[in-house]
Amino acid sequence: MPPARPRHRGRKHTVHRLAHNGPVNDLDPPSPLASFATLLTPEGRALLDEVRGTDPARELAVATRLRREHPAGLVSAALGQARLRQRAAAKFGAEDAERMFFTPNGVEQSTRTTVAAHRAERLRALGVRSVADLCSGIGGDAIALARAGIRVLAVDRDPLTVAVARANADALGLDGLIEVREADVTEVDVSAYEAVFVDPARRGGRGRIFDPEAYSPPLSWAVGTASKAPLAALKIAPGIPHEAIPAEAEAEWISDGGDVKEAVLWFGTEPGLVRATLLPGPREVRGRGLPDPAVRSVGRYLYEPDGAVIRAHLVAEVAEELDGGLIDETIAYITADEARPTPYASGYEITDQLPFGVKKLKALLRERGVGVLTVKKRGSAVEPEELRRKVLPKAQGPNSATVFMTRVAGAPTMLVGHPLAG
Repeated sequence: MPPARPRHRGRKHTVHRLAHNGPVNDLDPPSPLASFATLLTPEGRALLDEVRGTDPARELAVATRLRREHPAGLVSAALGQARLRQRAAAKFGAEDAERMFFTPNGVEQSTRTTVAAHRAERLRALGVRSVADLCSGIGGDAIALARAGIRVLAVDRDPLTVAVARANADALGLDGLIEVREADVTEVDVSAYEAVFVDPARRGGRGRIFDPEAYSPPLSWAVGTASKAPLAALKIAPGIPHEAIPAEAEAEWISDGGDVKEAVLWFGTEPGLVRATLLPGPREVRGRGLPDPAVRSVGRYLYEPDGAVIRAHLVAEVAEELDGGLIDETIAYITADEARPTPYASGYEITDQLPFGVKKLKALLRERGVGVLTVKKRGSAVEPEELRRKVLPKAQGPNSATVFMTRVAGAPTMLVGHPLAG
């Protein structure tokens, strides 16, 4: 006979039985939509107020304390929303961000308030009183339109995004002007609206989408929809090839604080017009079909056009204003002999022009007592941070300088100078 198994005193033998008749519901995590819904309850809203402005370094301690009195899932949702609100403040302003609701994609992809307000004001000035906002996301553009007094139908097909947009309209007191609808935008009848705004998804599983026909929905569908409305605006990527712009559209590139934010195709306005709009302001450069500026030798001043001007291919219009030319036919730096303040370009006084060489630059900066160096590049493979480490291994003096790594008439060149005052 086999030896008897030893018995362990005090240990209970437990038989685990597995159920095969369905999921164990109380162990399933809530869906993102259900989790978001808990934030709209009185308990959820009170918890959001409590975790407002939580330092990320203290989240674990705060979560541990709150889970003693609230469901763990609700605490996680509230802290996650607090993080999103902190991130969203840069786009929406702290006051609105603290009242609004967000998703990670919503924060990333939504329109900056200043840009949305510019577009809404333009539509208002064109006499528009109602807009179908297709692919509306969490409602950033719809909010700006409603604040301009325009009635909005906001459409998106994602249930969570729709719920967030509806909550935002309510939180900002705009639910009377914004109707949020969950639907496929390609199936929505927009004939009752005076204008259409389309913001197709330009990101996929692998990041940014550069082919306009790979947008969701495709640009061709958006253009077809725009042609059915008296007025339409289609948001596109700033890097869209100019040859992809329909002849019947006006193209506008928009920057905010010097950073290019988006491009928009307008239908029903001025076909064929190209413009660059700079915020705040707004200030604008309108295309006049000028030929490319002539290449000339580097003068005393160098101008770096705003990114919206460059994307819109309107460097020639700014060069004419500055009475300047290009330093190279492929480089968007304008050189001029006079200092002329302009909102469309940043100006620099050039003190030195050298052929490319790290040792030469290092010696010049040491001679000038430069301890702070700004590196800009265009048409150069040099990495600014790497160059800065090589030429300024440590602070060498009280002065500052800007170096442009670029090409002048085809030759790798370093231009050293400093920004113009004002």
